[in-house]
Order: sequence, then structure tokens, then C-alpha cells
Amino acid sequence: MLNMAKARDIPGLQADMTFAQAAAATVAVRADEVFEYAGGVLDTDDIERVHDMRVATRRLRAVLEIYAPCFPKGALRPVLREVKALADALGARRDPDVLLARLHDMRAALTTADVLGVDAFADRARADQAEGNAVLARALAEAEESELPGRLAALAAAAAPPGGTARS
Repeated sequence: MLNMAKARDIPGLQADMTFAQAAAATVAVRADEVFEYAGGVLDTDDIERVHDMRVATRRLRAVLEIYAPCFPKGALRPVLREVKALADALGARRDPDVLLARLHDMRAALTTADVLGVDAFADRARADQAEGNAVLARALAEAEESELPGRLAALAAAAAPPGGTARS
């Protein structure tokens, strides 16, 4: 079972590693984390998987930006753009998930007349959730078609010291 949105430790990460070695190790683990949450992420009954995957994309994006000097520019930019697009798609799905959960919790404390209004609002949020899910499904398909996980692994493997040979 996966730890809910908990970042994994980076195996072998040591203070005496070079920046490029740390980049390679960190990006590899953070990329794996993103795709560990992909299974079942389109299930609207399990909204935590979306949250966990979204958090993982944010972590990945941050390390890609921090370690940018270690990666070939020509390889980093498109990968970073795709990670950002995936995070945006996860956000399109997550926002209605959160709203629906809050409406569900609030509903129990309302009068019958107010429940009707909340239910109408929830119907719109469910439509937004379905639309967000479609956006997310397309983003996941694009990530698969573009072989994003493999390209992230290759990017990590290409890490070189800032100003070293990996940069193009």
C-alpha cells in the first residue's frame, strides 16, 4: 500500500554526492512517485489518489527546476512542460473533488429547503468533476503516448555537473 502523499526517501542520497548525482537520484525517485499514483486516479470515489498524484507532480516539478542546470535544456523544457500540464489536469479534477466533499459534509447540518439548493450546486460540481476527469484522462494518455516516464528516467540518467557535458 502506498503512503498517502508521503515523499519517499532518496536511496543513497548523501551530503558528499555531487549536485548532478543528487539530481539524478532525486528526479528518478520523484518521477516514479508520480506514476505510482496513476492507477485508479480516474476513480471519482477515491479522491485521495488525485491529491497524492498532484502532490507528487509538484514535488517532481520542484526538483526539476532546482536541478535544471544539470540537465540538457533541450530535454528538460518539454518534460517540465508536460509535468506542469499533468499537474494542471490533476488540479482540474481535484478542485471539484474538494468542493463535493465539503458540500457532502455541510449537507447533514442543513434544513430540507437548503439541502435542495446544495444538491443543485453539487450537481454542477459533479459535472465539473466529470469534465476534470476527462481532462485528466487526456493528460494521462498524452503522458503515456509521449513516454513521459521513460523520458524522465532518461533525463535523470543524463544529469551532469552544472556547466558539464550534459547541458546542450
